[in-house]
Amino acid sequence: MSFPAVVMDIREEGRFSGKQRWQLLLDRTEFTAGDIGTLEAVARSGVRIAVPVLGTLDDAGELWHQVEKPLMAGTAVTGFVERKAAS
Repeated sequence: MSFPAVVMDIREEGRFSGKQRWQLLLDRTEFTAGDIGTLEAVARSGVRIAVPVLGTLDDAGELWHQVEKPLMAGTAVTGFVERKAAS
């Protein structure tokens, strides 16, 4: 399943296993709590960027997407939902 969206907000989540992790808020999403997948964007240079979604977090009714590569607010993305993350 794929869907278009725009990054509305970004916040730093912390460092896990030596890697920085971020949370992205999209203007719309087809992800549900626990899903993983990919967000794809196109850089100004035309290079396609694939950002794995490691999980999702419901924060006061907003679904934040956990990623290791930040995308700026205003970035258009295509989301691809793959499956539920292993518990």
